[in-house]
Parts: sequence; structure tokens; C-alpha cells
Amino acid sequence: MATRSNKKAKATGKTASPHGHGAPAPEPPKRSFVKGLVESFRYTRRTLGMVWRSSPKLTVALATLTLTGAMIPPLIAWAGKRIVDAVVAHDKDVALHWVLIELALVAFSATNTRSLSLTTSTLGSRLGTDINVEILERATKLSLSHFEDSEFYDKMSKARREASSRPLSLVRESFSLVQSVLTLIGYGALLVRFSGLIVVVLMVATIPATIAEMRFSKTAFRLRNWRSPDARRLIYYEYVLANDEHAKEVKLFGLGSLFLGRYKELAEKFHKEDTKLAIRRTIYGHLLSMIATLSFYGAYAFMAVLTALSKLTLGSMTMYVLAFRSGQQAFQSILSGIGSMYEHNLYMSNLFAFLDQSTEGETQEERKVATSTSTSTSTPTSTSTSTSTSTSTGIVLDHVSFTYPGAGKFVLEDVSVSIPQGQSVALVGQNGAGKTTLVKLLTRLYEPTSGRILLDGRDLREWDEEKLRLRFGVVFQDFNQYQLRVRENVGVGSVTNMEDQTRLERAVTRGGAEPVVSGLASGMDTALGRWFQDGVELSGGQWQKIALSRGFMREEADILVLDEPTAALDAEAEYAVFERFRELSKGKTTFIISHRFPTVRMADRILVLENGHVVEDGTHAELVLAHKTYARLYEMQARGYQ
Repeated sequence: MATRSNKKAKATGKTASPHGHGAPAPEPPKRSFVKGLVESFRYTRRTLGMVWRSSPKLTVALATLTLTGAMIPPLIAWAGKRIVDAVVAHDKDVALHWVLIELALVAFSATNTRSLSLTTSTLGSRLGTDINVEILERATKLSLSHFEDSEFYDKMSKARREASSRPLSLVRESFSLVQSVLTLIGYGALLVRFSGLIVVVLMVATIPATIAEMRFSKTAFRLRNWRSPDARRLIYYEYVLANDEHAKEVKLFGLGSLFLGRYKELAEKFHKEDTKLAIRRTIYGHLLSMIATLSFYGAYAFMAVLTALSKLTLGSMTMYVLAFRSGQQAFQSILSGIGSMYEHNLYMSNLFAFLDQSTEGETQEERKVATSTSTSTSTPTSTSTSTSTSTSTGIVLDHVSFTYPGAGKFVLEDVSVSIPQGQSVALVGQNGAGKTTLVKLLTRLYEPTSGRILLDGRDLREWDEEKLRLRFGVVFQDFNQYQLRVRENVGVGSVTNMEDQTRLERAVTRGGAEPVVSGLASGMDTALGRWFQDGVELSGGQWQKIALSRGFMREEADILVLDEPTAALDAEAEYAVFERFRELSKGKTTFIISHRFPTVRMADRILVLENGHVVEDGTHAELVLAHKTYARLYEMQARGYQ
């Protein structure tokens, strides 16, 4: 089932088409085939290391079984020759002896094959889990800005798409390649006694089909990478049509045919592209493989003629035919293995590009931050000096600006504010004024584009992120509705105290969720949401009370933030929540974002944001008397209650 994170995946490309499909990302520059082949194989060694780390024992077992399997086919061919020669010589004892030997070899081969299959399956399961964990660990260390970037989702989607299968397939092909080489050497040793020319024909005849297959593998890879944004868009349409959270609007507004039409359009586009490539791949592959088939039957005819002329024994002919056919297949397997490894390496490049570029991106960000810090601290203005020294405890925003990467407009611009410890601050402004962005900067979910933020005299970038965030208790308007039990929905507010029943009950009471919990059949152990069996769906207001309780779980936090988390509550219920919040947060620094002025006026201080700037700063009474933006908004809302 899709997760809630799917909702936040960016469904747009670089430019929007009339249908909202967006233009796909540009194709990567083309390289020469040989250069591309050499570069692509550089991931094999790194992938082998990844597999080894997952399970050294299983990796050794896989290598041993693969290489052991390489020795058996030539021995079976030799045993077949001895059987035929013994039959022609009417020597039943020798014939029976070699039949038993061949039986033993075949039985050993079957056991080896079964063991190899079991080892591959077990190692694949282990490796798939380890790689997905590594990808998700990387995701947890990325900044919020990564998750608001559509290109990031492309990288992650490509990395995760086949992360569980490609690494093992690459390693398996590597061992199979060695197996085929050893098998070919064995067959070659048999054939060279007959004709060295036959060995050359065996090798050359399979090359054209293999080169064609490698080229088509690269084409398929480039096609899938190029259309990655549309592939995510296809998943998004499927999610909207089949998810309970969208079902109401889809039915009410009749969106089913619209999104289903877009889904069909993209799916048909993919089908046509894939079919066209598959047809070309099949035709070229078939025609070129006929070269190998014709070469085999040419050699077969030559051996048959020699045997008919008594220049070759029937047993030798049987062995040579088997050796030639199997040897040709082994050589084709070698070339096919190289082609498969090439293809697997291409897909592994997506995984390593995600892991490596993410690390590189973070390093660049840290370097940018360090430069910004150095600049702002080495050349402070008189304003920043007086601001930063005006308080040793509390929060200071020193000429802070923020803009999203690639965006020209500032969300916040040159904001300088000092907030003493223990002060209650309300943030007021129209939607898009920068209120939530300011909160995300304070909690270091974003890094300032320029300027700095100080907490107790230290730049936020000098704080350990985990320790910093433990000081904050935050409830956002777009809080998560976890498909978990009530106690877990509340408890995630303080993971280390999830099992503390007393704290859970206090949080539920403080968040105003006590009536909600008491009305549930299983109380705190009731599963919430409809994704799993016996889950109970709550109303918007009930979910908000659960989210508020989650925020009150973090009792040690000395900075509390409520970012419009009560939007689904009526005015009276919201006022009660904030009244209780004010009582519980005495002595703590608090930030309140709300559009309801009876709540706003409860704060010690009000900051009015407009177009990314703090345009007013003062108490409710002071701002009303100033007759500016705050007074105008207050009067507009007051008239609505008359």
C-alpha cells in the first residue's frame, strides 16, 4: 500500500504541459559505446563489496557453487563419448560403468543447481533489505529542502526502483561469467584436438548478436531514466484514484475520468515505447543469432561427413557435437553475461549516484553554510552587533533571508528580530507571508540562504541537530495522521518516552484529546485510520487533538510552536486549547501562528509578516493603535463577528 509520503512526491516536471504532465528531464549526453562500456563496469567491484558486507558466508557459498557448476558439463560430455564408443565396441561392462559415472555427474549437477538457487534467493532477500535500509538511512539524513525538490524524487525513485534485485543480479552474472569461461576452456580443450578453426568459429559467430543486445540494453536504460518524471506521475495518478484520502473529492468533483484518462494516456505512451523497443530488439536479436545457428550446423555437417567416411568415431563425433554446441552456448553466455553486467551496472549507477550525490550535496550545503557564517560574523553591521549582544539567552534572527533553490523570489528577506527566553510570540500575516518558513528555519528544517540564527548566543549551525530539535515542541497545520494506535500516534512526539503511560495520559489531557480517547472502544490501544484491519477513522478536529497531544509529549522542550494546528476546531475550542497552552507553557518561549485574533492577542508580542518582511512588531494594543496592516486585518475579522 502506498505510504503518506507518496502524497508529497512532486508530480511536476520542469515545465507544465496543458495536461499537467510536464516535460521530462533532458537525456544525458551520449558517449561512445566503448567508453560507455568501460565506464559502466566500474560499479561491479563496488557492488561486490556491497554483497560481501550483506553476508560473507552466502557470498562465498554463491561463488563456490557457481564455479563448481562450471566443471561438470565438460565431464558429462566426456562421459557421453565413452558411453557411445563402448556401445559401438559392444563392451557392455565399460558402457555400464560410464553410464553410472554420468548419472553421478548429473545428480551432482542437479544438487549444485538447487543449492545455487537456494543461496541466490537467500542472499537476494538479505541484500534487498540491506540496500533499502541504506537508501532510507540516507533519506533520513537529508534536509527538508531535498524532499521539496522534484529532481530529488527522480533520483530516489531510480535508486529504489530495482535496488533489491540489480546488485545480486550483477554479482550472480559476475560469477556466472567466470563459470562460463571455465566451462568454455573445458570444451575448448576437447575441440582443439579436432580443429582450432572450429574454436574460432565458435567464438566469432556469437559476437554480433551480443553487441546488438548490449546496445538495446543501453537504449532501454536511457528510455527508463529519461521518462522517470512521467513514471512518478503515473504512480501519483494511481495513488489518487485508489487512496481513501482522495476518494471523497474524486467522487464529489467527478475527477475519476479526468485522472483515469491521464493515467491511460501515460500508460499507453509507455506501452508503445516499450513495444517498439521490444520488436526491434527481437528482430535484430533473432537475425543475428541465426549466424551462430548456421555456424553450428556447418560444423555439424562437417563432423557428420568425417564420421560417415570413418575418419571420426561415432563417440568422438557425439562428443565434438556436444562440445561445439555447448561451447558455443557457453561463449554466448559469456558475451550475454557481459551484456547483462553492462545493463546491471547502468542501473547500479542510479543507486550509487543517489548515495554519492546526496553526500556531495550535503557537503556543498555545509560549505555554503560555513561561508555564509564566516561572512556574517566577520563583517557584522552595527544592527546585527547590537541585536546579537542584546540577549545572551533566547533567539536572535540576524539579517536572515531564505529562498528556495532555483527560485528568484525571497520567501523571507533581511529579517532581524530578537526574542528573549520565555516570551510568547504570535506570527500574523496572509498565507505565503513566510510564517511557516520562519518556523522551519528556527527548527533547522531549512538553512538560511543568508544571515544567521542564534539560540542562546550560538549559531544554529553549530548545534548538534538532534540536541537542537529536542528543545522544540512543534505541531504543524499539516500534521501527520499515522496509521497506528492512539498511544503510538501520541507517543511519537517523544520516542524515548513512548512507553511512559503517565506521560501519555498527561499529553492526552493537555491536548484536549481525553474525550476522543474515552469514546474509542479500545481507548489508547485503538488503531486509527482505515489502512489496516479494525482501524477507526477520526474527524479532522479529533485528529487535531491527537496531534496537539503529540506536541505536549515533549515535556522537556523549552521552545513550543503551534503552527495553525487548530484550524479544524471551532473558535471556542481553539481558544480553550490556546488558553491551556498558555498555562502549560509558562516560562517557555512560544510561537503561535493563527488567523484568529482572539487567540493572537493572548501572546506577549505580535510579529506581522508581509511579503517576507517583518513589517510590524508589538503588543496587540500597540499594533491596533498604529492603524497599519495588523489593525486592518483585526478590524476585518471583528466585523465578521458583528
